[in-house]
Amino acid sequence: MFTPDQIKAAHSQVKSGADFPAYIQNIKKLGVTHYETFVANGNTEYYGANGYKLSSGSRYETLGIHSSANAEQFNSDLQAHQQGNTDFLSFCKQCAQSGVNKWVIKMEKMTCTYYDTMGNEVLMERIPG
Repeated sequence: MFTPDQIKAAHSQVKSGADFPAYIQNIKKLGVTHYETFVANGNTEYYGANGYKLSSGSRYETLGIHSSANAEQFNSDLQAHQQGNTDFLSFCKQCAQSGVNKWVIKMEKMTCTYYDTMGNEVLMERIPG
C-alpha cells in the first residue's frame, strides 16, 4: 500500500490547480481509490484497497468555514485555481469563504465533488485524464 512519503512526494509536485490532473494520476498509480480533503485544516484522508486508510494531518491553522455556500463565487475561485492563479492554501481560504467544507475525489469515476458544511453538493466535476 501507499505510504505517507509517497503521498508527500506526489503532492510536492503540485504547485497550483493546473497540476491537479497529473497528481491524481500519480496517486491513483500508488493505489489510492478515493480521498477526502477537509478545508478547515487541510487534512486529507486517503483510502486504498481492503479498508486501508492514511491521514495527512493538519496542514495549516484552522480556517472558519462560512455557514452557507456561495456556489457562484466558489466556481469563479475554482476556475482561477485550475488555471494556476492560486496555491493550495489560498484556494482553501477561498473555499472556506465560499462555504465549501470538503471535497471528495473518486478515482474510479474520476470525479471531484465539493460539499458545504451540511453535506450538500456544491459542485461536481470530472477530472481530466
